[in-house]
Amino acid sequence: MVEETTLDLSAGVLSVSELGEPFEMSQPSISKHLKVLENAGLVVRGRDAQWRPRSIDAAPLGEASAYLDRFRKLWEGRLDRLELYLKELQANQSPESDPDENL
Repeated sequence: MVEETTLDLSAGVLSVSELGEPFEMSQPSISKHLKVLENAGLVVRGRDAQWRPRSIDAAPLGEASAYLDRFRKLWEGRLDRLELYLKELQANQSPESDPDENL
Protein backbone atom coordinates (compact mmCIF):
# COMPACT_ATOMS: atom_id res chain seq x y z
CA MET A 1 0.00 0.00 0.00
CA VAL A 2 1.41 3.39 -0.99
CA GLU A 3 1.03 6.16 1.55
CA GLU A 4 0.72 9.63 0.08
CA THR A 5 2.54 12.34 1.97
CA THR A 6 1.78 15.96 1.23
CA LEU A 7 3.80 18.78 2.67
CA ASP A 8 1.42 21.69 3.20
CA LEU A 9 3.26 24.87 2.30
CA SER A 10 0.06 26.72 1.38
CA ALA A 11 -0.06 28.25 4.87
CA GLY A 12 2.96 30.40 4.02
CA VAL A 13 6.48 30.25 5.37
CA LEU A 14 7.12 27.24 7.61
CA SER A 15 10.12 25.60 9.23
CA VAL A 16 11.11 21.97 8.67
CA SER A 17 9.90 21.15 12.20
CA GLU A 18 6.51 22.75 11.51
CA LEU A 19 6.18 20.86 8.24
CA GLY A 20 7.08 17.55 9.90
CA GLU A 21 4.60 17.79 12.79
CA PRO A 22 1.65 16.06 11.06
CA PHE A 23 3.78 13.16 9.80
CA GLU A 24 5.54 10.25 11.41
CA MET A 25 8.75 11.15 9.62
CA SER A 26 12.10 12.21 10.94
CA GLN A 27 13.35 15.73 10.38
CA PRO A 28 16.08 14.47 7.99
CA SER A 29 13.38 12.71 5.92
CA ILE A 30 11.33 15.90 5.68
CA SER A 31 14.50 17.82 4.76
CA LYS A 32 15.26 15.30 2.02
CA HIS A 33 11.77 15.71 0.52
CA LEU A 34 12.11 19.49 0.71
CA LYS A 35 15.48 19.35 -1.05
CA VAL A 36 13.87 17.53 -3.99
CA LEU A 37 11.18 20.21 -4.17
CA GLU A 38 13.83 22.95 -3.93
CA ASN A 39 15.83 21.38 -6.78
CA ALA A 40 12.64 21.34 -8.87
CA GLY A 41 12.15 25.05 -8.16
CA LEU A 42 8.88 24.47 -6.32
CA VAL A 43 10.04 25.43 -2.84
CA VAL A 44 12.12 28.43 -1.80
CA ARG A 45 14.37 28.21 1.25
CA GLY A 46 15.08 31.35 3.23
CA ARG A 47 17.60 32.01 5.95
CA ASP A 48 17.06 33.78 9.24
CA ALA A 49 19.93 33.03 11.63
CA GLN A 50 19.56 29.30 12.43
CA TRP A 51 16.01 29.13 11.10
CA ARG A 52 15.57 27.93 7.48
CA PRO A 53 11.99 28.81 6.52
CA ARG A 54 10.42 27.29 3.40
CA SER A 55 7.73 28.72 1.16
CA ILE A 56 6.11 27.48 -2.02
CA ASP A 57 6.86 29.00 -5.41
CA ALA A 58 3.90 28.16 -7.63
CA ALA A 59 5.30 29.84 -10.76
CA PRO A 60 6.93 26.64 -12.12
CA LEU A 61 3.62 24.82 -11.65
CA GLY A 62 1.87 27.45 -13.76
CA GLU A 63 4.44 26.99 -16.50
CA ALA A 64 4.04 23.21 -16.36
CA SER A 65 0.25 23.50 -16.43
CA ALA A 66 0.34 25.78 -19.50
CA TYR A 67 2.68 23.34 -21.25
CA LEU A 68 0.47 20.36 -20.43
CA ASP A 69 -2.71 22.20 -21.50
CA ARG A 70 -1.57 22.01 -25.12
CA PHE A 71 -1.35 18.23 -24.90
CA ARG A 72 -4.54 17.95 -22.86
CA LYS A 73 -6.51 19.67 -25.64
CA LEU A 74 -4.88 17.47 -28.27
CA TRP A 75 -5.62 14.23 -26.40
CA GLU A 76 -9.15 15.25 -25.44
CA GLY A 77 -9.93 15.73 -29.13
CA ARG A 78 -8.37 12.40 -30.07
CA LEU A 79 -10.15 10.54 -27.27
CA ASP A 80 -13.49 12.16 -28.22
CA ARG A 81 -13.03 10.94 -31.81
CA LEU A 82 -12.11 7.46 -30.54
CA GLU A 83 -15.25 7.37 -28.40
CA LEU A 84 -17.42 8.28 -31.41
CA TYR A 85 -15.70 5.62 -33.51
CA LEU A 86 -16.25 2.93 -30.87
CA LYS A 87 -19.91 3.89 -30.52
CA GLU A 88 -20.26 3.64 -34.29
CA LEU A 89 -18.67 0.18 -34.27
CA GLN A 90 -21.00 -0.96 -31.50
CA ALA A 91 -24.03 0.38 -33.35
CA ASN A 92 -23.01 -1.48 -36.52
CA GLN A 93 -22.41 -4.76 -34.70
CA SER A 94 -25.32 -7.18 -35.15
CA PRO A 95 -26.99 -8.25 -31.89
CA GLU A 96 -26.77 -11.97 -32.78
CA SER A 97 -23.02 -11.99 -33.34
CA ASP A 98 -20.74 -13.26 -30.61
CA PRO A 99 -18.24 -10.53 -29.57
CA ASP A 100 -15.58 -13.20 -28.96
CA GLU A 101 -16.11 -14.71 -32.41
CA ASN A 102 -13.51 -12.46 -34.06
CA LEU A 103 -10.77 -13.22 -31.50
